[in-house]
Amino acid sequence: MARWLPRSTDLTRFCQKLNRVKTLEDDMMETSFNRCLSTIDLTLLGIGGMVGSGLYVLTGTVAKEIAGPAVIVSFIIAGFASLLAALCYAEFGARVPKTGSAYMFTYVSVGEIWAFLIGWNVLLEYMIGGAAVARAWSGYLDSIFNHKIKNFTETHVGAWEVPFLAHYPDFLAAAILLVATAFISFGAKVSSWLNHVFSAISMGVILFILIMGFVLAQPKNWSTQEGGFAPYGLSGIMAGTATCFYAFVGFDVIAASSEEARNPQRAVPRAIAFSLGLATGAYILVSVVLTLMVPWHTLDPDSALADAFYRRGYAWAGFLVAAGSICAMNTVLLSNLFSLPRIVYAMAEDGLFFQVFSRVHPRTQVPVVGIVVFGLLMALLALVFDLEALVQFLSIGTLLAYTFVAASIIVLRFQQHKGDVPAPGASGRPNAEPHEGPSGGELKEYESFSDKLHLVDRDKSKEQREPGQLKAAFEPYLEFLSDFYPGEVVTVAVVTLMVSAICLCSILVFGNTHLHLPTWSYSLLLVLFSLGFLLSLLLIWAHEQQHSTQTFQIPLVPLSPALSIILNIYLMLKLSYMTWLRFAVWLLLGLLVYFGYGIWHSKENLREPRAQRVSARYVVFPGGSLEERVQAVQPSCQPATGLPDTDTDDCRR
Repeated sequence: MARWLPRSTDLTRFCQKLNRVKTLEDDMMETSFNRCLSTIDLTLLGIGGMVGSGLYVLTGTVAKEIAGPAVIVSFIIAGFASLLAALCYAEFGARVPKTGSAYMFTYVSVGEIWAFLIGWNVLLEYMIGGAAVARAWSGYLDSIFNHKIKNFTETHVGAWEVPFLAHYPDFLAAAILLVATAFISFGAKVSSWLNHVFSAISMGVILFILIMGFVLAQPKNWSTQEGGFAPYGLSGIMAGTATCFYAFVGFDVIAASSEEARNPQRAVPRAIAFSLGLATGAYILVSVVLTLMVPWHTLDPDSALADAFYRRGYAWAGFLVAAGSICAMNTVLLSNLFSLPRIVYAMAEDGLFFQVFSRVHPRTQVPVVGIVVFGLLMALLALVFDLEALVQFLSIGTLLAYTFVAASIIVLRFQQHKGDVPAPGASGRPNAEPHEGPSGGELKEYESFSDKLHLVDRDKSKEQREPGQLKAAFEPYLEFLSDFYPGEVVTVAVVTLMVSAICLCSILVFGNTHLHLPTWSYSLLLVLFSLGFLLSLLLIWAHEQQHSTQTFQIPLVPLSPALSIILNIYLMLKLSYMTWLRFAVWLLLGLLVYFGYGIWHSKENLREPRAQRVSARYVVFPGGSLEERVQAVQPSCQPATGLPDTDTDDCRR
């Protein structure tokens, strides 16, 4: 029975496979893509991903049903919360100018299986998001023509009454996705040019809305006679913030496009900052105009802006608003179709997904197979499926990606520079066993002399501490942490921080409603988990981190990423249980793909050195000069059981 159980060494090797990190090329600017996108191109891609139909629908819905005119404050807070996640993406996009976005960032810092699951969730997020926007585009255009398209389809094709399927096949939504797929496959420059056209029209319409809106503004609509500025109080503002947060999820298209940027170290951080700032300003100003034009409680949630102009006597302005809304939705469609194939390409290029998706067209220099296949899948989703029940799934995938990217920033910032020492997953932490050396002191045994040589004179180089090592000021108080591998304590602290954040947010969300905790236990648990979160944060801060002036770095690390982590987890726990159930099913499917294909075809798996029967070991003795302290220990030349004697002959030679 015992012989069928896995050995501890096998389990250790298996866990190392799951958590191995991606090895980056020396020249990260080398790519099979066409580096043709400027800062302006990336900025407009980001604006197109964020300023979509939400500007025309979300503002009215939140203002009437959740926050009132205080939707302005909700957008300000949501914009700041999004800024924390955006800055993490900006640092990674500048340091690792490779396509893949959150998947790539997680792979180079946290581990392979986590990166695959992030990429797997982002994949579904983009597919559902693109199909949902296409159906919204179709419905908006259909409403302009008094639903003639819908009536024609139901009359000549028929209506469906099947669960999870749409009420009728939406051929218009599928057609717009196929047309967009064709344009995207022509190359990044064509896609960027098309995005410029739609973005310019959309921003022109927004400018018209702002000018006309301020002309028609009536400050009395914020007065107490109409319910006041914040009729739902602070709880309404925060509930509105949670909804408004999802209006800013499109900026990751910039990080996904970093491999096609001319100068990603400068362009990616600037584009993320510019696009997020402009999008936040647009949402805030449109909210101001909308709630000043008409009383907030009379807004039409489905078409708030068009209805507001109609009620003020400017019915013709509704056509401009409709044109702006359609153009804005076109930019979101382009953003989804632009990002998705590139993330799939990154996964296929690393061997974690099917290799056919890693093919790049030699002339257009885009992953044309991924574009066509996933464009067709999006069109199929938009044609036959009811997507309203799945739209909430978009939130959990995005928030999970934000959480892992923020955690990856902390892990990567406290890792040693590439080239100083190998990552722990590559060579393993040195297994030191105490022995008595000639000087009577402790000696340490290392698998590789070249990788661990810098530890020999550790006491002499305390002034020049590497990232991940304990700061000199804390060494007298936390001396027991000095013996750990650089960055190891930080990694454990990050895991503890995330567990504390999950527990803390769970108490905040479910403590009074679902768990019905008494006041004393509710308060005690809040204090305990808050202390765990803060102590983990302080422990991370007590270590040295990388300081680079060559690329953008997010300020206030680890505080900024930690705030992003706890905010994202809180919003994830506010989602419905059905969303979590669908998420679990999708994760199980992803694990089947990973263990059935990805783990065996991973390029990191091919890079791993094979087990060797003979290996050299080095023993480092304390005391004396460097030459005296390093001695090679020759391996035993006794043949192992079951091995041919040729191994012994090779050893002797």
